[in-house]
Amino acid sequence: MSPSPARRDRRGGPSGPPRGRQGPRRPPTQDAARDAALDTLTAVREKDAYANLVLPRLLRDRRLTTRDAGLATELTYGACRAFGLLDTVLGDCSDRPVDEIDGVVLDALRLGCYQLLRTRIPTHAAVSATVELVRGRAGSGAAGFANAVLRRVSERTEDEWVELLAPDATSDPIGHLALRHAHPRWVAEAFAAALGDARDELAEALAADDARPAVHLVARPGEISSAELAAVTGGDEAPYSPYGVRLEAGAGDPADLEPVRERLAGVQDEGSQLAALALTRPPAEGSDLRWLDLCAGPGGKAALLGALVSLDGGTLDAVEPAAHRADLIRSLVRELPVTVHVGDGRDSGLPAGGFDRVLVDAPCTGLGALRRRPEARWRRRPSDVAELARLQGELLRAAFELVRPGGVVAYVVCSPHLSETVEVARQAARLPGVVQLDARPFFPDVPALGDGPGVQLWPHRHGTDAMFCALFRREAAAPTA
Repeated sequence: MSPSPARRDRRGGPSGPPRGRQGPRRPPTQDAARDAALDTLTAVREKDAYANLVLPRLLRDRRLTTRDAGLATELTYGACRAFGLLDTVLGDCSDRPVDEIDGVVLDALRLGCYQLLRTRIPTHAAVSATVELVRGRAGSGAAGFANAVLRRVSERTEDEWVELLAPDATSDPIGHLALRHAHPRWVAEAFAAALGDARDELAEALAADDARPAVHLVARPGEISSAELAAVTGGDEAPYSPYGVRLEAGAGDPADLEPVRERLAGVQDEGSQLAALALTRPPAEGSDLRWLDLCAGPGGKAALLGALVSLDGGTLDAVEPAAHRADLIRSLVRELPVTVHVGDGRDSGLPAGGFDRVLVDAPCTGLGALRRRPEARWRRRPSDVAELARLQGELLRAAFELVRPGGVVAYVVCSPHLSETVEVARQAARLPGVVQLDARPFFPDVPALGDGPGVQLWPHRHGTDAMFCALFRREAAAPTA
């Protein structure tokens, strides 16, 4: 028996095929780009996978052409960033709640909705390609449902859907901007709080966070200059980091670049570079050859710091709790004077007072790197913040025990949330023998750094991830009686 056609509810929305009456499934279509995007979204939904890890592997395994790889990347990351907006629109175009739509059908509908609202792909192409994806994965009945939903989506532009479905821009400006720029409301509220008196920049901040980011490279000190790296890769020297290079978004997989393959350079956001460099700049008041990265995974900052300290004959210790990640760090820094330890940074077993400089690049919500981890904004919850802030404080206290009197500690998180930035730093500054430094002078030539003493970088101001950095000095030990 052939499936019933998609029905329309009282609002005119498709109700979907009756459950249990799907037609026979057809072979999958030969749309390699959309197939890869759909498989990635399904892995994100079913396995809590990370799109930026799954998709590159699929592109390599399936040997997609440059054009197909570019389309798959745009659709995957774009849809992941916009899940909240897409689901709100899809929910209005069907009488079935979004969370009751079959998972793979929902994944495909998100891809189709994204194409209709946020790309220049013609409507007929976006709808027909998505319907064929659904037909191949879920049968003819589901394909009819998808066709009806997407036809209704196509009746309005993104701006028109936002005006229809978002909270009122006058009475609830944060809620309105949150939907317009595809952020959970609580994240938009956190951004607004962090901007403080500059909260009129919220729309700009959320828009920048909703855009596909440029690729940032870091030149390994002592091996290649940023000018040489820019010339080899076709990028531009970064505006602030002396080791940074920026490539255009969509420039391809940076892991394929020869300087990256040869370990002359790495992939690292310029904000991360600036935060690591800030640790190296305040005077250390004495010896300066023993550095420590207390939270070293995935290893980018350890590689940069290890290269810098090696220029003066020093060493770096790096701590990572997961053995497999520690192995990855060892591989990354194998030519550098870096010793990697497997352990918890709060109880590393390293000698108290044994280091001149300590970096605490602490685990955090990652709200400052949402543009690079597109699905992360929909996974994090407000309840995550308190537990992470507690961990961050514990790691900082461990760092103050490990740094020698007169030494420097940098506290770094990739987040603008006040509870894991300003508040953690404020509590640390109250500890006996700890003095917080004004970090702004150690970000030379970087504009719009705020009132201090910590530094908050922003995508819309600096083109970096929203990194936070606070610097501290441990006071000299009090003289004994």
